[in-house]
Amino acid sequence: MSILPDFTSIEDIRYGENPIYDAWLLHFMTANNLESFIDPVKNASPEQLRFMVALEDNQVFAPCSDWQFRRLVTPGLESDLLKVYAFAWHVLVKLVKNHVTDRYQRRLILNLCRHKFKQALDSSIMIPWRLLKGMVTIFLNRSGLDDPYRNRKSVLFSRGKAFVESDFFRRAIESCPYPVPDCECLGDMRFELDMVELERFLRLATLPDQWSQELFSGDFSRFSKMYSRDDVDFSPVRNIFHANGAGLKILYLPDETGGLMTDLLTIKSLLRQGHSVILSLREGFCFDDPTFWDRDNDPVLAEALKSALFISENRISKNDLLASLRQNPFVVISDGTRERLNLIRCSVTFARAWKESDLILAKGWGNRRRLIGNSHQFTRDVICFYRTLEGEFRLEFKAKSPHTRKFTEADISAKADEIISEMQQARAQRKAVMFYSAVVGSIPGQVDTAIKVLNTFVGHLRDRLADTYIINPAEHFEEGMDADDLMFMWEKVQRSGFITVWRFQTYADIEKSFELMGEKVPPVWAGKDATYSTGCTKEMHIAQDVQLRHRELQIIGPNPEKFLRRREYGVGRFSDVVIEA
Repeated sequence: MSILPDFTSIEDIRYGENPIYDAWLLHFMTANNLESFIDPVKNASPEQLRFMVALEDNQVFAPCSDWQFRRLVTPGLESDLLKVYAFAWHVLVKLVKNHVTDRYQRRLILNLCRHKFKQALDSSIMIPWRLLKGMVTIFLNRSGLDDPYRNRKSVLFSRGKAFVESDFFRRAIESCPYPVPDCECLGDMRFELDMVELERFLRLATLPDQWSQELFSGDFSRFSKMYSRDDVDFSPVRNIFHANGAGLKILYLPDETGGLMTDLLTIKSLLRQGHSVILSLREGFCFDDPTFWDRDNDPVLAEALKSALFISENRISKNDLLASLRQNPFVVISDGTRERLNLIRCSVTFARAWKESDLILAKGWGNRRRLIGNSHQFTRDVICFYRTLEGEFRLEFKAKSPHTRKFTEADISAKADEIISEMQQARAQRKAVMFYSAVVGSIPGQVDTAIKVLNTFVGHLRDRLADTYIINPAEHFEEGMDADDLMFMWEKVQRSGFITVWRFQTYADIEKSFELMGEKVPPVWAGKDATYSTGCTKEMHIAQDVQLRHRELQIIGPNPEKFLRRREYGVGRFSDVVIEA
């Protein structure tokens, strides 16, 4: 019997319904080191997680399949879960024995990991891959190795390159389709051929052991049978590409190293079709998975990736990410982890890449378990393609949540352009244009009050100031927009050059607002001003930068030197992260 009440899937589980259940859920999350309030640097906040997962308030998310979660919440150790734990242990033992030659260190590592492993079996609450990742961390730290598979992966890269250069691969990709696709115009024919090519690449990218020594025997009959024997429903792919046309942003999640060369040709095909691709690699050693740093040690991979733009920043801003994609349609990032896809542990850059994408193209059984085998809905359409143990090709589609609304770069830019147009009109009428920067989300739980304070004071200013067009950020909020979207929009407005007065909220402004509302200033608002807001701090830096190009800009408010306390607004939310020590 489950520790939790009966549930059909993970998405049915909520915090706040029973303190005993909540305590166990928090125990589960903290035991797997996945709780953001315990380790906010490594674990995604709920707001960052919502970039990727369509979560309702208090909804629980676990980075594993429904099947595995159900086993973990069931007391005792079921035989099928024990097999998964045993597999993790055998992988660890093989890794240590093959790469640690010193007998003392080998015994120390194995015995230390054995204690961790027995502890996990006793509790049977650890996600097996999280357990394996922890034991691998012990191995890496004690052995001094950063990537024990470096030479192995170099061989795999070379064999992958030989595979994509083989006659079999060329024939499989270039042979004319039969029957010839029907079409009414060249555009339709071009689309049909693009889809034929894409399906062939996806099939070839998943052929098992494509980098094995058998490939070089010259006998490709086994591959030919495996390539052509199974049918899949390719219509979800066709529908997505047909509905969106050229210009999709695609986040590509590869599988093992040997197939990366085929993945890169798949990406090349997508780029030729006019799409942008973000390739996500591991941050560090994760067995055969390719890492962000492999190109530094492998000339074959470096040559294959020479056209890509590498982003090493793990907390890139929305503006910088979109600017990078405009600069180069093929971008490579790190997911920030050393384990199978774990959205709670992924970097801010990965979360933003997911949010800015239109489609997630995920390869391999491991990604399938975490995306299709997990019943949660995601914020973007997901297509997983992989091979079964029997070698049959599979393609599965999970549509994005119907409740998700994506504000594209074009949508946000259009809203910014509307405001800029109003500013231009005001300037043409010889009015002053004032932008008012104020605290909105920097005091947790006070967003509604902050907006009321802001609206009250801006109304007061409009009554007092003649011929002044005042921009109140609170009047331009649209449901579904998060802090990333708003900061992107406002920066475009702020750098337009049409602002003549930039006013930052002072404590006197706040006092006046509460006075106008007939209320006393609550203790939580005492002493607050724009310097307390991370968003305002960012805007002060923008204002100073704009003033260098537009000397007539007046900046009114607290001394700019006081805008030094805040680090960064919380990713995707309207409250700040902590003050720098």
